[in-house]
Amino acid sequence: MKIKKIHFVGIKGVGMTPLAVIAKEAGFEVSGSDINEHFITDEVLEKAGIKPQVGFDKSHVNNADLVITSGANGGFDNPENVEAKKLSIPLLTQGEAIARFQTGELTEKATEGISVAGTHGKTTTTAMIATILKANGFDPSFAIGTGMIPYLDSSGHFGKGKYFVAEADEYATEPNYDKTPKMHWQKPKIGVITNIEYDHPDIYPSIEELKKAFLVFAQGIDASGSLVINLDGENVNDLLKIFKGRIITYGFSQRADFYLDKVNVEEEKTFFWVYNRGMNLGEFSINVSGEHNALNALASVIVCLELGISVENIKKGLLAFRGTKRRMEYVKTLSSGALLFDDYAHHPTEIKKTLQTLKKIYPNKKIVCIFQPHTYSRTKALFEQFISSFNDSYQLIITKIYSSRRETPDPSVSSKLLAEAISTTGKDVLYLDNFDDVIKYIEQKSPDRTYVVVTMGAGDIYKLSNDLK
Repeated sequence: MKIKKIHFVGIKGVGMTPLAVIAKEAGFEVSGSDINEHFITDEVLEKAGIKPQVGFDKSHVNNADLVITSGANGGFDNPENVEAKKLSIPLLTQGEAIARFQTGELTEKATEGISVAGTHGKTTTTAMIATILKANGFDPSFAIGTGMIPYLDSSGHFGKGKYFVAEADEYATEPNYDKTPKMHWQKPKIGVITNIEYDHPDIYPSIEELKKAFLVFAQGIDASGSLVINLDGENVNDLLKIFKGRIITYGFSQRADFYLDKVNVEEEKTFFWVYNRGMNLGEFSINVSGEHNALNALASVIVCLELGISVENIKKGLLAFRGTKRRMEYVKTLSSGALLFDDYAHHPTEIKKTLQTLKKIYPNKKIVCIFQPHTYSRTKALFEQFISSFNDSYQLIITKIYSSRRETPDPSVSSKLLAEAISTTGKDVLYLDNFDDVIKYIEQKSPDRTYVVVTMGAGDIYKLSNDLK
């Protein structure tokens, strides 16, 4: 049967929205459903002319030829998915669907896949690669797990070019019924691994299991392709020993095939030099801040060199990149004069890097971090690491844990316990249960222009920005 209409269950999810946009641009009729709350993807869907149906009802899948869903909103137990199975409508998860769009199986358009995996940095790196390709006239297809991306003007696109750039997520396909890592569905020509650090304890019982998952992703790369991998960090060593394909390494270490030198971080700008086996490729610059973003850019440089793009054209393409939604995003200046940023960081390493970057940019300002822990399982598993993650903040405010709908509350861990543990290090930390209390506190404190306020976390903490005057 020829597919004409695709229905997306949970269409506002950051992994689902780009797929919906791709499907519509590819000529499919698209419908979708989700809860009636603000999402960072709302702008992308509105621009694409896709209006989600509110709530989940079995009638929503009527007349659909294909249903695409995710592990959220009840996963396979969602009433729309149950009805699709009852009606024998083909059902794909987000992880499977992104792979089928990437290979052209759903669109009958052959593409070369570029997949970016890693515990941190995959969204930014994917967006950088897509930006360079677009700036050089390649019109790539791309699926990037965030909201609106400047210059790309979306988070998803079905391009006329032969490249399809996609994030490759290490999380489970459907956490209750299919724990296959979503990245395993993708079989790209070029694969990138930005780093490997322990995360998702609800899926991976140990770092060893997570390393095995990344190895399987690497082994799925086309035999004629390449693995571009960050050499910094000990967790890549086992993979490098086992993987038999072509490997290109990068990092700060001069042992890497490509390495960074003289990284200079400024406000909304980072400059760095790139070397390839001792050969100087010159100075590069990006219009975002942070050493971690210089590393993301280096991975993007290597991928685009593999595609035959010249160094000069890569440099020009990188300048078009201006960040992504919720990645150290400047939101506004508060009426009191303080600068307000928002960041998706929810893992100890990400938190450290974001705060270190803000401290480098604003060395004379006091950083107030408002952190919302994400999931009981992550907070518990990485509890000790979280304690030392906020050293570069002047003051830390911790709100209640944002619990995944897939987990049950764990009384042995809480934001209050985390705040108490951090306070023993001498850090000025305050536990405030809800957003209203945070808003009242910030407005009473009225941080002036000597302050930077950053909301941080993978839950709905970004909504706080709208209520801060």
